[in-house]
Amino acid sequence: MGTGTPRSPRPAEPGFPAGPRFLDVAGLRLRVSVHGRGRPLVLIMGLGGNLDMWDPFERALHGHGVSTVAYDSPGTGDSADWLWPRRMPGIARLVVRLLDRLGYDQVDVLGVSLGGAVAQQLAHSSPGRVRRLVLAATTPGLGGIPGNPSVMLALASPRRYRSPEYLRRVAPDLYGGRMRREPALLAEHTVARLASPPSTAGYFKQLYAVPWWSSLPWLHRLPQPTLVLAGDDDPIVPLVNGRILARRIRGARLHVVRGGGHLFLLEEAGEMAAVVAGFLAEPGPGRATGGVERRP
Repeated sequence: MGTGTPRSPRPAEPGFPAGPRFLDVAGLRLRVSVHGRGRPLVLIMGLGGNLDMWDPFERALHGHGVSTVAYDSPGTGDSADWLWPRRMPGIARLVVRLLDRLGYDQVDVLGVSLGGAVAQQLAHSSPGRVRRLVLAATTPGLGGIPGNPSVMLALASPRRYRSPEYLRRVAPDLYGGRMRREPALLAEHTVARLASPPSTAGYFKQLYAVPWWSSLPWLHRLPQPTLVLAGDDDPIVPLVNGRILARRIRGARLHVVRGGGHLFLLEEAGEMAAVVAGFLAEPGPGRATGGVERRP
């Protein structure tokens, strides 16, 4: 693989200007946002989420000089949906095609929740494309520890992306963390979520990738230095999943966010961006420091 810097921009899109735009990727029209030059951090959002939801965290990353690429997954935000659902390897292949389209040989990758599963699959299926890996509020899939049954039932529907009243009612118990302690905080994260809800078909096609998927058989073979971020008040992804990931991935580092719920990347954007930027900037190609549980 290459050095990780972009290849020469295609004449049709000189310089790949910053900000959201639409690209044809594997026959799909995807909404993509690119900020900065050099090797980017690819941000992979969770179930039903759109790229605008990254805004507070992404702006904080830019303040640390981190370039970013974000995109609306098929059927979410403003991206077109694919005709047939894909399993996790197929979703990871779409990310590779996006990197090809943008001209990146190698990137850093951060995935949150369902996006963390996609990130794991990408690092496994195309290891040369991923330099460093950040897994936030996510699980190894089958073999991990599911959240509260009532909470998981709420995830079976995209209703929280469409009804402000329903979102206000379920957010404290669904997301935990500061959403539980400071319900007024929800207003800061509502506009982007409700402005571009996923289609019903797109949402269920994302869910289709989850059953029977597991990274446990191959996590120990991932070659990338890995940072695992987990909140200890996450009703969707209990903290034990972060510990499983950190123990199974050789040399991985676990950073526990005390009082952090499922949305800690957005609730504590500045602090989390500093942690991630520091990890990405560590010298050398070697692994993350192994077995250390960091507490803020």
